[in-house]
Amino acid sequence: MYYELYIDVLFLVNFLMDYILLLVTKKVLRISSPYGRICLGALLGAFLTCVVAALGIPFAFIKAILFYILVPSAMLSAGIPIRDFRGFLRALFTLYISGFLVGGIFEYLNQYVNVKAGSLFFALAMASYYLASGALKMLALLFRFGQSRCLVTLRFGGESCKAEAIVDTGNHLRDDVSGKAVSIISRKLAEQLVGKGLPEGIRYIPYRTVGKEAGVIPVLSIDSICVAGRNERQVEQPMVAISEDSSFGNGYDVILNPDI
Repeated sequence: MYYELYIDVLFLVNFLMDYILLLVTKKVLRISSPYGRICLGALLGAFLTCVVAALGIPFAFIKAILFYILVPSAMLSAGIPIRDFRGFLRALFTLYISGFLVGGIFEYLNQYVNVKAGSLFFALAMASYYLASGALKMLALLFRFGQSRCLVTLRFGGESCKAEAIVDTGNHLRDDVSGKAVSIISRKLAEQLVGKGLPEGIRYIPYRTVGKEAGVIPVLSIDSICVAGRNERQVEQPMVAISEDSSFGNGYDVILNPDI
């Protein structure tokens, strides 16, 4: 018994599915990554899958390592910016869950649609993407996946404010001039800390969020941020960005950059 493998079809199918999985992972973890980079990661994943399939490796154990560990890891590294090993493991775990969800939803819908044409396959894949990303987003909100809460004290020019904060692994903002990590505060908290007008030393940096176009956001250096907890930490002269949102909801007003 033998099988005919159409390498072009295998490549296109894997590219589309890999692209969807990277999009879901990016959306759930709220990691800023341009679509061109995600496309590059999907291309790499599809290419490596075709290479492994064409090699015809006889050992199932080695083939499983290549298909389920090395190829996804390479695809993820190329498609999404990840700064540390812990963040990489979290993203890889999310990618696996996304694969199970998207694959399961695709198969479930396929029994009713019976996909044969390329356009129907694309439509079904996109429907699977929206359903899977919605389900994972709901789980992320329920369990605060990728986030942890803490109490912080911000000081600037003699003023001091306490606020609830989350440490968000999806926040990768950095100041272009100093290279410092940038945390984000709500407009309401900024008015308490620096007043309603913007103080001297304000400058703007580019940013991008999920569901919004790229833009610029005002940033400034404050005196300190003290993060309360078992191991209290005080960061001197940190950079903070002032959000357009009056508050972020869910009881917090600061989105800490994990790099601080």
